[in-house]
Amino acid sequence: MLAWNKAGYALVLVDARGSGASEGERLVEWSPDEVADYGEVIDWIVSQPWSNGRVGAYGVSYEGNSAELTAVPNREAVKAVAPQYGDFDPLVYLASPGGVFNKWFIQAWSDLNRALDTNDICTLADVSDAQCDLVKMMYPGVKRVDADPDGQRLDEIIANRQNPDIFQGVQQIVYRDDPFGDTDLTMSDISPYGLQEKIERSGVAMYIWLGWLDAATVDGALNRYLTFDNPQKLIIGPWSHGGGDHIDPFLSDDTPTEPSQEEQFQMLVEFFDPYLKDDGNPTPVREITYYTLNAGTWTTTTVWPPEGFTPQRWYFGADNTLTTTAPADETGADEYTVDFTATTGEATRWHTQLGGLDVIYPDRAQEDQKLLTYTSAPLETGVEITGNPTVTLYVASTESDGAFHVYLEDVAPDGRVTYITEGELRAIHHKISDGEPPYVPLGPYHSFLRADSSPLVPGEVTEISFNLYATSVLIEEGHSLRIAIAGADASVFERYPAEGTPVLTIHRNAVQASYVDLPMMERPE
Repeated sequence: MLAWNKAGYALVLVDARGSGASEGERLVEWSPDEVADYGEVIDWIVSQPWSNGRVGAYGVSYEGNSAELTAVPNREAVKAVAPQYGDFDPLVYLASPGGVFNKWFIQAWSDLNRALDTNDICTLADVSDAQCDLVKMMYPGVKRVDADPDGQRLDEIIANRQNPDIFQGVQQIVYRDDPFGDTDLTMSDISPYGLQEKIERSGVAMYIWLGWLDAATVDGALNRYLTFDNPQKLIIGPWSHGGGDHIDPFLSDDTPTEPSQEEQFQMLVEFFDPYLKDDGNPTPVREITYYTLNAGTWTTTTVWPPEGFTPQRWYFGADNTLTTTAPADETGADEYTVDFTATTGEATRWHTQLGGLDVIYPDRAQEDQKLLTYTSAPLETGVEITGNPTVTLYVASTESDGAFHVYLEDVAPDGRVTYITEGELRAIHHKISDGEPPYVPLGPYHSFLRADSSPLVPGEVTEISFNLYATSVLIEEGHSLRIAIAGADASVFERYPAEGTPVLTIHRNAVQASYVDLPMMERPE
C-alpha cells in the first residue's frame, strides 16, 4: 500500500460480497451481483475529496478477473485495468482444461476459500493447538470495519455465511452450458469472454501480465487479444502465478525472477500514470511482448501468431520416431495401455495457481517410460517454436470415454527430457464444432456444449485434433523433439473413465496419419 502512496495513488482494497467483512452471499464467483457492486465501489471512490475522478483497477488471479470486470458497470471514471495472471475462460483453461476436470486445484482452492470465508486462520497457516493460539495472537485475520470496533458484527457475518461449496459446484459442470450449483448461471455468464460487449463498450485500456507455465492463462489472454477491441498490452514472461519465480525450464530452479517484483511494480505504475494522473496523456496500444524460453530473449509483436512462424508437420513414425516424412505403409499403428500412475509432478503449471508456487518439472526421461512417445532425430539446426502446436490423432480406444494428455518435450544429447508444454482433451468433447465460437479460437474449436458431446465408439478409429498450450521456446541444434502421449495425469486431473483401463491404438500410416503441427522458424546458432 505504501508503494502506491509513494507513487501518488490512493489504494482501495475491497472485500467481495460474502467474503472478509462484507455481508451478503456469494452464490458463485464473479456473480452479476458482485460485478454490480464494483460499480458502487467506483461511485464511492469518485465521491471522495481525495479522488481526481479517475479510477484504475489491478489484481492477480481472482482479483485479476475482478479488475477486468470493473469495466462491466461502464462507469466513465474507470480508465485502465491491469488483470494480471487472470483467467479469460476459467472453465476450459483452468477448472476443466480441455474438459478434463482439474480435481486437485479445484479441491485445494475450494478448501482455501472456505477457510478464508470463515476466518479460519489456523487452517490457512496449517497449524493447530498451541501453535494455533500463537498464530491468532499474531494475525487477527479479517480486518473489521470502523463501525465494528469489538468485532461483534464481523463474528455474526461469518457465523451466518452460507457460501456454496466451490468443489461441488464445479465438479458437476461437464459441459459449458451446465449451471453452477443451484444457480441458473453458467461459466459463460461470469467469465470475461461472456461479457465482451460491456467490456468493449467501456473502452478501458488493459495491461495484462502472464506466465508461459501458469495454467493456460496465456491462451486465454491471446483469445482476448484476438477478440476484444480494447487497447491491450500483453507481457508474457517466464513466471509462476503472480510473477514471483523464474520458471524457464532450461535454467536453474533458483534463477531470480526477471524483471524483479520491484521492477514489475514500477512497470505497473508507468502503465497507469498516463491514464490516471491529472497531467496524463495516454497513447493506447495493442501489442504483445513475449519471452522465449531457453533463449532468454524478448520480442514485441502486434499480431498473433507472430510473423515468420510456419506450421511444420511432424508425423508419428515406426519405432517411435517423429519425422517430417509422411508414412508410406498402410497398416502402421502403436498400441498403448493407459497407465493411471503417470504424473507430471507436484510443482506443475496447475499447482502454481494456488499461491504462486514455483513451477519445476523434473527430468521427464523416467516418467516418459510410462507413456507412448515419438522422438525426432537430433536437429541439424536450432529452431524456435512460437505459437500453439496442434496434434491430430487417429485413435481407437477400448472405452467410450477417456482423456488424452499430450506433451511437447526437448530431448538433450545426454538424454535429459525437458517439459515444454502440454494439451489435454476429454474424449467426449472431441467433436470439432462448426458453431459460432464465443471468442477467436487458437486452433480446432471444441464447443464443450452438451449438444456436441460425442462419446467414442469402442474399437472404431476416430480423428481427434486439439491444441497444446501456447509457448515460445528455442530448441538447440543437436537436441530432439518429442511428443509424449498419456491417458492420465495423476498429479492433478480426474481419471477417465472412472473404471476400466483403456487400450489406445494410435494409427500412423498413409491412410490415417497421426501428426503434430509445430509453428517453427530456424534459429541457427
